[in-house]
Amino acid sequence: MEFVLLGFTDIPQFQWFLFGIFLVIYVIILLGNGIIILITRVDATLQTPMYFFLGNFSFLEICYVSVTLPRMLMDLWTQRGTISFFTCAMQMCFFLILGATECFLLAVMAYDRCVTICDPLHYPLLMRPQVCVGLVVASWVSGAPVQIGQTCQIFSLPFCGSNTINHFFCDIPPLLKLACGDIFVNEMVVYIFGIFFVTVPFLLILGFYIRIISTILKLPANTGRTKAFSTCSSHITIVLLFYGSATVTYLKLKSDEHEGLDKLLSLFYTIFTPMFNPIIYSLRNKDVRKAMRKFLP
Repeated sequence: MEFVLLGFTDIPQFQWFLFGIFLVIYVIILLGNGIIILITRVDATLQTPMYFFLGNFSFLEICYVSVTLPRMLMDLWTQRGTISFFTCAMQMCFFLILGATECFLLAVMAYDRCVTICDPLHYPLLMRPQVCVGLVVASWVSGAPVQIGQTCQIFSLPFCGSNTINHFFCDIPPLLKLACGDIFVNEMVVYIFGIFFVTVPFLLILGFYIRIISTILKLPANTGRTKAFSTCSSHITIVLLFYGSATVTYLKLKSDEHEGLDKLLSLFYTIFTPMFNPIIYSLRNKDVRKAMRKFLP
């Protein structure tokens, strides 16, 4: 009827310290991404597809981190990690749906950069408002049916013995370790979905940036090269942070060792990436910095 999330109980002397740190991080995520949503909505200079996608991405980051971090803060505060079977299933379902949305939206943002740099004359036509809205909606809804099905499939497994999840939220790898019997088919399904929802968008992003780099290198020296690279650098940094940690975690399904490392990697793609998003874009994007100065004294 319920699971127990161990979280960070292996370091009990740091429970209150971790609570303070993660609370500050959550406030930074809410404020930072909230400010980006605000300025991309109201600032006249940021009414372009690039910042439309950035505003949606910031909203996604707030939703994504809110699936796991408030629950973790509550567990650190109460020193209890019990979570009901249904709540655990709902947390994992929303986490998977939003994770798939992030993969697709990162690919959409890379496509936008590719069209901007490689086909600027057709950019107003290819990235007109209707197309941008359609791409965002597709990113949000395309993964939902499959991830709901995957959640139902995992939670239909027989769980016997321990109900202790050695993690800070309900994720696929630690849950599969609690399942009884042969779970080979289930692991293969996870890998197949991982290839579709993680690898395919990543390969698209890689393809877009190969084309971007080849186009930039054809430009005469010092003719817009620096500006072209700077518009992509923020997005590349977020992609590397998110995909790097998530890929290592989900390709180590059967690993029983270094579970502390698995938690650390999970922190990167669940908490640190949403926190770094507004910081990276505000530090590396001149237009965002200018817009922020208008609203922040």
